[in-house]
Parts: sequence; C-alpha cells; structure tokens
Amino acid sequence: MTTKRWMRRAAVALMAGVLLAAVAVFVGTRLADRKAQRQVVLPPYPLVLGQGAAAVERGRYLYTSRGCADCHGDDAGGRVVIDDAKTGFLVRGPDISPGPGKGVAGYTAADWERSIRHGVRPDGRPLLVMPSEDYNRLTDDDTSALVAYLQQLAPASGGPGVVRMPVVVKLLYAAGLVQDAAEKIDHGRPPSQPVAEGVSLAHGGYVASMCIGCHGGQLSGGKIPGAPPDWPAAANLTPGDGSAMTRYADGPQFAAMMRTGRRPDGSPVSPVMPFSSLARMNETDLAALYLYLKSVPPRPFGER
Repeated sequence: MTTKRWMRRAAVALMAGVLLAAVAVFVGTRLADRKAQRQVVLPPYPLVLGQGAAAVERGRYLYTSRGCADCHGDDAGGRVVIDDAKTGFLVRGPDISPGPGKGVAGYTAADWERSIRHGVRPDGRPLLVMPSEDYNRLTDDDTSALVAYLQQLAPASGGPGVVRMPVVVKLLYAAGLVQDAAEKIDHGRPPSQPVAEGVSLAHGGYVASMCIGCHGGQLSGGKIPGAPPDWPAAANLTPGDGSAMTRYADGPQFAAMMRTGRRPDGSPVSPVMPFSSLARMNETDLAALYLYLKSVPPRPFGER
C-alpha cells in the first residue's frame, strides 16, 4: 500500500470516528434532556405541616446542620454550589424563601414532601442535583419542621436554580452512571419512624442518613458520581483498613473534626465537606453518629 493511499484511508477513518463521536454526543445529550424531563409518579402522602415555636426551632437546626444552607444559603435565597470554569459545570441552588413570585410560592404540603424526601418537583419532573437521598429518611415531624422554618423566613432576593452540566456528565447521566436522587430512592419505602434522641445506634443511624449522598448508601466512599473531576473521593466511613474512622480514637476527636474540618494531627479534611453546616450539629447528634459509624460492617473503599 502506498503512503498516499494509507494516509487517505487513515483520514477517512478519522473523519468517520469524529462523525460517530458527534452523533453519540448528540444522541446522548438528547437522551439526557429527555430523562431530565421524565415524569416520576408518586403516591400521595398526607404530610401535615408543623406549626409553633418548637417546630420552627427544630427546622432551623435541621436547615443549618444538615447541609441545606450549603446549597440554598443561610437566608434560603440560593447560592452557587459548583462553578467549574474548566468544564463549564455550574450549579446554583434556588431561592426557596417565601414570597410572591418565588419558585416555592404556592407549594402544598405534598409538594414540599415530594421535593425534600423524593427529589421530585410538583410537576412530576426530577429535581436535578437536589440530594434527596440524604433527606428521604427524615421523619414526618422533621420534614414538616423544616418547612415550618422555611415558611417563616423573610423573603430573600435570590433567583431560580441553575444546573448546567458539561457534556461528559450529560452522557453519563443518559447512560445511568450518574443518577438524580429520584432514581436512587425507593419511593415505596415508608418514612422513618421517630426514635428517641440520644447517644444510641438507632439515633446515630438516623443522623447518618445525611451522609449517603457523598459517601454512598454503604458509607464506604469513593469517587462521587457526577462531581467535578477535581473533587476528591469521599472517605470510607466504615470500620477496618482504609477507613477514615481509624483516625479518631474517640467521639470527642471525631466531633472536633466535624467542627473544625481538621483531623487530630492538624491536617485538613476534604475541602468539599460541608463543614459550615456540620459544625452546627449538636453534641448528641455527633456522639450518636460516631457510635453508629463505628458499628457498621466494614466494607471495601468505593463499594458505594
């Protein structure tokens, strides 16, 4: 075969490859857009919204300590969560404060329940990026208290949420390798029943449900699907070799890390951990969480 003929065939093969890649990207992004517009059918749930000072105070604690403010801001007006100039990945949490014209204006109890615990909009479409897998196990009382707190806030000056996924994340989303919360949740599972608040395994397990969005349902960590490429992998929170928990000799050391973002040796923990929220957890929740994490079965790192 002459050099010219070989070069001609190589050029044709290259163009064919580029064309196929372009078609794959076009089809994949269209499938991702269609997936994001799908309808998630949920049975109605009779949530009764909380009222009174006790409900508002409990809701305030949950909002500030469970990561809500990290996406929606202390005033619930929304804030930028991801802004990766390299990939064009942009996520801005929406304004969920009360007031005319706001995205949550007119939300019913059922709308709040579906959004928080199931990651589903009132119109049935999935809420992209909303980590409802972390909130799906909230009890009825805690869900209603969270809403009670939000409804008594002053109107903020934020805007709607923004999710701009890079092409590679869209393709992974279309293929099911990156999932929205509505895909991860067992929507037929009944809500958690209240457990006594205390330093117990039962209460620790309830608190630990806030960790699964990043650390996985088995709490063994690994690369967070769909996260920006420079985000570090989530740590393995189960006991055993390779576990982050071996760094903490007791509950107070663990609590100090959650409050400061630093390990006992002074080294910083992952910068993407929401320490601004975790630092606001009370002593009971932190002690119960530590107790629970030390009790779960060991799992290999990344077995999400």
